[in-house]
Amino acid sequence: MAQQEINLSGLARRLVNDGLLSEDDAKNALVKAKAERIPFAWYLTNANLVAAAKIAQAAGDEFGTPVFDLSTLRPEAMPRKLVDAKLLHKHHALPLFKRGNRLFIGIADPTNLQAIDEIKFNTGLSTDAVLVESDKLQKALEAYLNSEDESLGDSLGGLDDDSLEDLDVEAFDPDAQDDDDSDVDEAPIVRFVNKVLLDAIKSGASDIHFEPYEKTYRVRFRRDGILTEVAKPPSSLATRISARLKVMSQMDISERRIPQDGRIKMKLSKTRAIDFRVNSLPTLFGEKIVLRILDPSSAKLGIDALGYEEDQKKIFMDALAQPQGMILVTGPTGSGKTVSLYTGLNILNTEECNISTAEDPVEINLEGINQVNMNSKVGLTFAEALRSFLRQDPDVVMVGEIRDLETAEIAIKAAQTGHLVLSTLHTNSAPETLTRLLNMGVPAFNVATSVSVIIAQRLARRLCPSCKKPAEDIPDEILTEEGFDNIGIPREELALYQPVGCDACSKGYKGRVGVYEVVRITDSISRIIMEGGNSIQIADQARKEGFNNLRISALRKAAIGVTSLEEANRVTKD
Repeated sequence: MAQQEINLSGLARRLVNDGLLSEDDAKNALVKAKAERIPFAWYLTNANLVAAAKIAQAAGDEFGTPVFDLSTLRPEAMPRKLVDAKLLHKHHALPLFKRGNRLFIGIADPTNLQAIDEIKFNTGLSTDAVLVESDKLQKALEAYLNSEDESLGDSLGGLDDDSLEDLDVEAFDPDAQDDDDSDVDEAPIVRFVNKVLLDAIKSGASDIHFEPYEKTYRVRFRRDGILTEVAKPPSSLATRISARLKVMSQMDISERRIPQDGRIKMKLSKTRAIDFRVNSLPTLFGEKIVLRILDPSSAKLGIDALGYEEDQKKIFMDALAQPQGMILVTGPTGSGKTVSLYTGLNILNTEECNISTAEDPVEINLEGINQVNMNSKVGLTFAEALRSFLRQDPDVVMVGEIRDLETAEIAIKAAQTGHLVLSTLHTNSAPETLTRLLNMGVPAFNVATSVSVIIAQRLARRLCPSCKKPAEDIPDEILTEEGFDNIGIPREELALYQPVGCDACSKGYKGRVGVYEVVRITDSISRIIMEGGNSIQIADQARKEGFNNLRISALRKAAIGVTSLEEANRVTKD
């Protein structure tokens, strides 16, 4: 009985004593409210166990507190920007009014002392609890938080600390601004932009999109390859936000008619800095600005972290160990080609090795490697940079992309004359890369004798290890149709999982893993190239020699629970 008295203390005990709730219902409600992380009064109301008005009256009688009628409060009179919106949401509390140094907070449970203490600490104000009805509180709090999202100050969510204004970023000279944009350095704009950049870094985003529309403005992050909306500041601030970003990235803020490129360096600490590659694009309702996050640590992950299977890793490492030849990395934009190239360069980057790279643009600064930015305006193209590299006594040359016959011919000549060449092409598979070079006009003999290894790749989202669950029974005919009979893993050893979603991940996925097709150019494949074979013939021969294509590699990742079948289909299925 003593245990029951402990469990049914405060409001729960009062409701039972007043005959509004049975003892068993009260106990169950306490357990379920705790599990769902909502106030006890809210659970009772939402479950239709007790009317909100009766709960408030019982609480008032129990604690000697009058009940305040929220319907009499004008929304415009409620204090703004005082309490972090996350704190209000966490404690289901609503700022009602402020009198001098005292802040009055509406809550449905006056025993929630943690809410009062945390809000008091957050605001620095004396805080008093005001008892309100739970159903009216829910509606009023939702309306309050939604209205908060529509103003810039509240989009900052309590980020008034000076650190957001003082972040160390390389910026334009403010004196170079025109009069119309003289307010781009005002504190709220600075804090908002810095907060977005920091949130993107913390969440592992690869890109940030600032997008103006006729009546709205939105900010989106690309996380694990998928775009999600993260903020909607007022559209009236579009010009000021874009001007601030252009100032930070050293663009001409007076020019809004043509696209521009720039860079931002944000120093997070004495030992870590993040670069952002920035591009502005004039659209119908203003300038859309996209930032690509360039984290140097991503180039130093090591080959074991990228997701290569053991046989694929050995082929890549063997090719890197050769004094000459060409390694080509292929795939669409955003498939991780740059990270693969930089990983290879880091392996080769020793005191004895002279490495030069031609990039458009240089994305990540690598100590000990001579990196050159392309500049077509002054005639510095990939081909021109390559010619110069060959007069610089190179051991390893990296070409950002082979785009034309001239660049391809010089790269192949370098690979044939004692240099190791790394480069990329935008093709869908390894066999198609070879036929692409032939279609450019490169002689078949040069392709067959210079290319050593081709790596085609995609990035698949990793299943969250905290919440993934085994996939429900999948019919054998479906597994056969998907191709699981061809992946070299017995059917009984398949461990397929599916996403669930939790606080630690995004819709059941957390991070990404590479899916690779690594093909070594063998004598048989060289013969097909010399005989004018097409990509289908090359693909068939590569499969016969044991080189897994992208589809098989993706299915193998799904078969061991690294990713889901749905994700494998998304990145590899036609």
